[in-house]
Amino acid sequence: MSQVAISGNASGTGTLTIAAPNTNSNYTLTLPALTGTVLTSATAGTVLQVVRATYNTTTSTTSTSFVTSNLSASITPISSTNKVLVFLLSTVATANGSTSIPVTLYRNATNVAGGTTPITDLVTSGNNWAMNFNYLDSPATTSATTYTFYFRSGNGSLVYTNIAGYTSSLILMEIAA
Repeated sequence: MSQVAISGNASGTGTLTIAAPNTNSNYTLTLPALTGTVLTSATAGTVLQVVRATYNTTTSTTSTSFVTSNLSASITPISSTNKVLVFLLSTVATANGSTSIPVTLYRNATNVAGGTTPITDLVTSGNNWAMNFNYLDSPATTSATTYTFYFRSGNGSLVYTNIAGYTSSLILMEIAA
């Protein structure tokens, strides 16, 4: 059985009081299996957690349907009312002349950022283009949630992400609602 120990700070002179609420109900406080500060309530807009993932392998496609870039990150929201702010930084390129490269964001298996319309429609001409976008999502869950960057070819020409060894980055921030 685990034990609970309360350690005082040798240099502090104040008193820490743990007070029970005035209630006739039973409540359980479950401590996380983590080291650090326990946050029980936060002002709306407070960043509660940050998750970052990177991917640096070139991915290519000629598909005009969205395909995964293989860059994904998972977050488990603390509250189902909180938001997840997604930041993506990547590169896209085309080898076959000018084409659009629509990009989007999936939450698990759902295209949340673009539907059938891309977030951005970059037109390249054989160059490597840095691109980024942000998306504020309302996942309405406290289950592990995976966000994945997808892209496609605008006209069936060969398109890439992470060409020339570029590293893409996906950052997820849970924001208190």
